[in-house]
Amino acid sequence: MSNVKSDQLFKLIHSLSKGEKRFFKIYTTRINPTGDKKFLRLFDAIEKQETYDEDAILRKEKSFVPAQISNMKAHLYSQLLKSLRLLNASKEEHLELTMYLDYARILYNKCLYKECVKMLDKAKLLAIENNSSILLLEILDLEKLVIPKTIESGNQQRVNALIDYTNNVTESIRNGNGYSNLALKMNAFYVQTGFSKDPEDIAQIADLFQENIPDFDENSLSFQERLHMYNAYVGYFLYIQDFENGYVYARKLVDLFHGNPEMKQHKLEAYIKALNSLLVVLNKLRFIKEFEKVLRELTGIKRNKEFVLTENINLNLFKAIYVHQINRHFMRGQFTSGTRIVDALEDELNRFLPMLDKHSILIFYYKIACLFIGCGKFKIAVKWLNKIYNEKQIDLREDILAFTRILLLVCHYEMGNETLVESNIRSTYRYFSKKGQISEYQRNILEFVRYLFSEPSEKNVHRQFIRLKEKMLELENNPLEKKAFMYFDIISWLDSKIFLRPLELVTRENAVKRLRTVQNKNAESFPSAL
Repeated sequence: MSNVKSDQLFKLIHSLSKGEKRFFKIYTTRINPTGDKKFLRLFDAIEKQETYDEDAILRKEKSFVPAQISNMKAHLYSQLLKSLRLLNASKEEHLELTMYLDYARILYNKCLYKECVKMLDKAKLLAIENNSSILLLEILDLEKLVIPKTIESGNQQRVNALIDYTNNVTESIRNGNGYSNLALKMNAFYVQTGFSKDPEDIAQIADLFQENIPDFDENSLSFQERLHMYNAYVGYFLYIQDFENGYVYARKLVDLFHGNPEMKQHKLEAYIKALNSLLVVLNKLRFIKEFEKVLRELTGIKRNKEFVLTENINLNLFKAIYVHQINRHFMRGQFTSGTRIVDALEDELNRFLPMLDKHSILIFYYKIACLFIGCGKFKIAVKWLNKIYNEKQIDLREDILAFTRILLLVCHYEMGNETLVESNIRSTYRYFSKKGQISEYQRNILEFVRYLFSEPSEKNVHRQFIRLKEKMLELENNPLEKKAFMYFDIISWLDSKIFLRPLELVTRENAVKRLRTVQNKNAESFPSAL
């Protein structure tokens, strides 16, 4: 640990709560009441800094030797982690479980075999309660070492039972690993490109999925196996845009936690992910009533005192809750009220931004931009779209990167920025040419916007709006093109231009019509969603 990076140490110190800082200082006093406390002075110095400045620390702390600072940082980092582990051992059952396993190893090495068995029994019980199959297998491996040291009557039956149990746990781990690997692959495809683009993509993913999905009898699977299996299926159906089947498995995923409520605390991150997956599917299907019910369940986690909300859990809640609050406003066509949450969101976004992955940041920026477009605030929308556009080195969510360029064209057209429209059209064509693909949806918009600035006649412009709408209505029913309408409600935008009405008003009316159509169409197929 002698090469601990300063940035890692700085981030760790500034992530600590007041209680964690207080406990760390008590901890360091107890482990070394009379010894040198240079690393504690280093902690205080770093805590006071807004950005890490090692030279400033060395100027202030004359007793610090520059050649020793690297080792001091490594020692401080190590002590911080030890104090956090000690503080959280009783709060986080996984840490408590590994603690029991560590105690069992110590007792085994001391030849205290019967005491070791008792400790392993505690660890095993906790592992079963937490569905921690990997650690359970490690516990069973240590128990195999202990059994020959504690031979008693009935030892053969005990050995046979241990072997059978180990085989069952191993099989469960193998199945769970197969499902989780597949779920990870599905997520990687989605993060890279977004939804599937064409039949070849769908066929390739279908072959990959079917070749890698383990054989299973759903009724015989453990909680952990079902959790990974349902996640794999949800990821697969979302990627190929089969939202109806995606709903079936996302519903199973959430119901798995409803049927095992004790697992909500044990696997809180997985529970949040399950709710998030269901909300994604409900949004695509426009099942508004169930969507709002599930969103209340998700937001209720923050108020539930039974849950231990770590910084990681708070980050997951932040991402899921705000994304779906924005989605709810999209579903109802309520853009102005949607933008009111952005001020509160922006404060938290700045707080969580260093911890957020690039994919989540892109989603936030894009959805916020769409909110402002929906209520006609195109200048603010451009600010958020430029945050995406200026990420030159990013190599994921090709769909969002492409539609960001389309929306920038729309915004600059609305703002009358003729020069910017012309340059953006050229750069957008180059972008699609480099990618080697452009959809009919995108091509029609590019050609349409180019025409608008070359045609001075208002009557001809109005005719072009009507013509583009006719083309887009045809594409909306094309299986290969309809997914584009998930990124931007171009029909509402065209209607607002054709009928000279506010965009938000038109969008809200169209949203209400779609919700009503969905309710009538799916009342029998998905009664629980309506």
